[in-house]
Amino acid sequence: METRRLPIGISDYKKMIDEGYYYVDKTDFIRQIIEEGALITLLPRPRRFGKTLNLSMLRYFFEKTDGNVFRPLFDGKRIRSGRISISIKVNTL
Repeated sequence: METRRLPIGISDYKKMIDEGYYYVDKTDFIRQIIEEGALITLLPRPRRFGKTLNLSMLRYFFEKTDGNVFRPLFDGKRIRSGRISISIKVNTL
C-alpha cells in the first residue's frame, strides 16, 4: 500500500496531483458548477475548508493551453468518468 503525504498548507491542485499528496476526489464539483449554470456562484465555507483548492481545480480544468497540458491532471478522477456536455455562448463586442 502506497503511503501519501497529507497536503497541509497546499492549495494548488496541480502540485497536489503531481507530487502525490493524499487527495479526496472533489472533481464532481466541476460538473455541479456547469450544470447549475448560475451567473454567480458563491462558495461560503468555513476557513480551512478547501475554497482555494476548489478554485485552483476549476482553473486547471477550464484553462486553455497549447496541447491541453492540464488535462492529464484529471485522468482517473470522477469528472472523467461521466460525460459533460458544455455549450458556451460567447458574446462579441
